[in-house]
Amino acid sequence: MKWGHLCFMIEEKMYFIIAIDEDNSFSIKCDPEEFDALTARDGIQQAHHMAKRQWIRVDNLEVFHETELKKRVADSRAMVLAKLPKKTQAKYA
Repeated sequence: MKWGHLCFMIEEKMYFIIAIDEDNSFSIKCDPEEFDALTARDGIQQAHHMAKRQWIRVDNLEVFHETELKKRVADSRAMVLAKLPKKTQAKYA
């Protein structure tokens, strides 16, 4: 838990954060090349207080179909993991 939100992390690096006590809005890391297409969709915007064009805020869990949500969470985790040292990455392979 951070800032009253449930955070999913690898080695203290967040890849998914959800406001479970509020409206189930969540923020997730995204590929900057997909940012414009994602934020053009209803219910998705730039995540507040997160890296510009690298994080999106999604209004609720229903914005993404279950399959897309699972893929986006996995992709977010992979992006964060890829930035960690090789030795650390090996622990999660």
